[in-house]
Amino acid sequence: MARAQRGKDPEMPGAADEGEKRTSLVDDAYAALRAAIRDASFAPGYQASEQEIALRLGMSRTPVHEAAIRLQEDGLVRVLPRKGILILALAPDDMREIYDVVIAMEGRAAELVAALPDHERLAAAQALDVQTDIMAQAHARSDLPAWGEADEAFHAALIEHARNGRMSRIVQSINDQSHRARMLTLNLRRALDASIAEHRRIAQAIRAGEGAEALDAARQHRIRARNELLPLLDSYGLKHL
Repeated sequence: MARAQRGKDPEMPGAADEGEKRTSLVDDAYAALRAAIRDASFAPGYQASEQEIALRLGMSRTPVHEAAIRLQEDGLVRVLPRKGILILALAPDDMREIYDVVIAMEGRAAELVAALPDHERLAAAQALDVQTDIMAQAHARSDLPAWGEADEAFHAALIEHARNGRMSRIVQSINDQSHRARMLTLNLRRALDASIAEHRRIAQAIRAGEGAEALDAARQHRIRARNELLPLLDSYGLKHL
């Protein structure tokens, strides 16, 4: 029995440590590659070997390979056997599909948040107001990057407070896909003040516990954004994003 114990004890902690280390490395590679895609450090259409991408990220090839498989599931890359990793581009039709999903998801999220108990609902409305105030301040000083960050934070807070894990994962995935298009067209958009007013309407409906109003406000906000963005892509001939 003592001999069996000697053979067992030293191995188990080591295996667990190795597993945790590997998971951490893959998570780090996933976050780094995802960030590089979102900020266009790896531009749409860029293709390279896993080793080249690993070198650019300052990482090992194996965790980058596993991270790329996860990002392929997210719709951000395609892993090409023996050819490396391809950063996927978006077409206007892809953006149209993305907005179809976002319109439905965020409308439902707003409805769910409006149905929360009073203290939780009011806290959610306050969090939305904070981001909207930051947007308004950024708009006043013509700081488009700050406006864009606060806008993204507003929508992330709306989904977070809905407390639906599947909804969060789906929305995060499509937000990653559409991020480049939103940032690329930010300088071209003209109705930034309209977004601020629409955000306030969503927060007010949530604060009042008016589910139908919150749903409608969130849907109409995203519908207007879609109707503004898609013609911009067409008018500027942006076929791949």
